Amino acid sequence: MTRITAPSTAYLLHLDAETARRMQTAQAPDSPFAGASAQLAAALEARVDALAADLSEVVHTLHGDPETAYEEHRSAAFLVELLNRHGIKAGLGVFGLSTAVRAEIGSGSGPAIAILSEYDALPEVGHACGHNVIAATGVGAFIALAKTLDEDPEAFPGRVVFLGTPAEEGHSGKEVMARGGAFDDVDAAIMVHPYAMDLAEQVWLGRRLLTVTFSGVAAHASAQPFMGRNALDAASLAYTGIGLLRQQLPPADRVHAIITEGGQRPSVIPEKAVLKLYARSKYPDTLKDLSARLEDIATGAALMTGTAVDISWDEHPPSLPVRTNSALTGRWVAAQQRRGRSPLPAGVVSETIAASTDFGNVSYRIPGIHPLIGIAPADVALHTRAFAEAAGSPAAESGALDGAAGLALTALDYLCDPELREAVAREFAEAGGPVDVPSYFD
Repeated sequence: MTRITAPSTAYLLHLDAETARRMQTAQAPDSPFAGASAQLAAALEARVDALAADLSEVVHTLHGDPETAYEEHRSAAFLVELLNRHGIKAGLGVFGLSTAVRAEIGSGSGPAIAILSEYDALPEVGHACGHNVIAATGVGAFIALAKTLDEDPEAFPGRVVFLGTPAEEGHSGKEVMARGGAFDDVDAAIMVHPYAMDLAEQVWLGRRLLTVTFSGVAAHASAQPFMGRNALDAASLAYTGIGLLRQQLPPADRVHAIITEGGQRPSVIPEKAVLKLYARSKYPDTLKDLSARLEDIATGAALMTGTAVDISWDEHPPSLPVRTNSALTGRWVAAQQRRGRSPLPAGVVSETIAASTDFGNVSYRIPGIHPLIGIAPADVALHTRAFAEAAGSPAAESGALDGAAGLALTALDYLCDPELREAVAREFAEAGGPVDVPSYFD
């Protein structure tokens, strides 16, 4: 009997060393914009700090009762109850999703910014991505801004929209909400994700889901194999072709596949085989190119085996990469520096350590940011039991409070500073402007 070979940690250690070297010379992105007045910002920050007990309650309530994608009924209801507790009306079951939440403050005219909260968990490992912390940051920022308007209705112009966005893990809840109009009436969107360090920006890959079904002809594998057309052979060839394709992929591209069906008995040539895979890439156009290459591989495997093939993309809507708005990022960094944090710029952490998020789809509709805030030791990875433990720790409480302050102050700066808003919009336009996400891969 053979034993499992333990994966080497050598490469990770080298990455850690490279990150440490870059950190020694890295400088957090600055901002040339004034933002809100010092007095108004200080008052808002104090309102966030006054919510510490509420945000701790969010962190631990959701952490102790994790719910997976589209099943976050108790989590969503808890956020609505918290908003109601602070005198804010909120809608539950909006944009066609029973666990989506929306609330709004401010006047109907002027600029509008959305603050987002996620709250779905992972199967088996619970809040191993820290969405309970994301929930606290978004709702805390929104409540603090609401209290600012309660005290002074002229404190800032425009509107702030709170959106509770379900089903990020393995799904695309934000895209479903977007197609229902969730972002039609806002000019920018912001959220923050917990991590093992503070990063102003990090690479988030676009992601598509592909199901390839090969159909062949069943036959007796011994008596008449020549009368069969082997669907499992086609899936095996496609799997091998994907492995060979990796040699020619850009460094940040990822393809991972499994064969979920491949026959029932060795004595029968399989007439059906199913291959499921994720395709990820750093840019929308490179993701489109990767998609075409994968379709060619599936078609070629079918031709080689005499089988039919059905290629089905995106059981759940695809996720585009995140397009980060640097003008907004600068204000996030300034807010975090007020909290004693120093978010690192892009490029410090290797882009090979990259996942995906449906916030990417939002960032190609309107300007947005998706920074990371540290709640765990640097060697703790997302989607692990160790990170789930960190998401219920005192560091998670601190991260939730600092994250809420950061989002609230960034939103306040955006609403109060016309030059900042102009720069945000100009940068977004120069990056290509809005993308029609639903039709992008057609």
